[in-house]
Amino acid sequence: MKVVIFCGGQGLRLRDYSENTPKPMVPVGYRPIIWHLMKYYAHYGHKEFILCLGYRADVIKDYFLRYNECTTNDFVLTKGGRDLQLLSSDISDWKITFVDTGMDANVGQRLCAVRKHLDNDPVFLANYADCLTDAPLPEMIEQFEKTDAVASFLSVIPPYTFHSVRQNEAGEVVDLVDVVHMDLWINGGYQIYRREIFDYFQPGDDMIPTVYRRLAAAKKLITYRHHGFWACMDTFKEKMVLDDLEAKGQAPWKVWRRSASTIANVKRTA
Repeated sequence: MKVVIFCGGQGLRLRDYSENTPKPMVPVGYRPIIWHLMKYYAHYGHKEFILCLGYRADVIKDYFLRYNECTTNDFVLTKGGRDLQLLSSDISDWKITFVDTGMDANVGQRLCAVRKHLDNDPVFLANYADCLTDAPLPEMIEQFEKTDAVASFLSVIPPYTFHSVRQNEAGEVVDLVDVVHMDLWINGGYQIYRREIFDYFQPGDDMIPTVYRRLAAAKKLITYRHHGFWACMDTFKEKMVLDDLEAKGQAPWKVWRRSASTIANVKRTA
């Protein structure tokens, strides 16, 4: 399935990191977050990407135009550097379509702008460029295909702790309680769409506030509840959390490494 990635926003709350770096290119470890996201999809066999570009599209294009697999993979160098043999590969079998969808377009407009690049595919995937998860994508797709829904998205419990405040009539705080809203589910991205999604659009429509409401009213919208890892990189603090997980080798979203580790353990046990 083709994967549409919305990567045209400015990431205003990450401006403390860099004013000139588009959000998809903000690194987690030493690779941009969009690479981690694309690697997740590629692991499950979905290697055709359509990037909906906007703010600083040139930076995203330049990254992939200059991509050097030797810097991200093991390799053998001989003949004083004249001969290189890659021992593994990242993106050699990826197909990436870069589409300028406008500086100020909303998500719905960006999706409509790349419609022609979806060919006649009956089902396709879509996502924002700033969230990572270990959700089981094949299971999500299987659940979706068993229904007549037009759209599905991942729903998650926000990974934040809120403070419940109790105060008296004078406004004096008498107690603070840490509360995690276990019954609060939010849209976590990782969307699956049938081509019929475009029948629910009118010119200028945004996705969540308009099209999703139409789908819900028609009972054509479902969600997949995920209790595992999910994180969104909206702020510099959230970037630091992801960087820390990456540095410690505890990045749950790297499902490709988990599979490789499982295979290695099986071989050692046999």
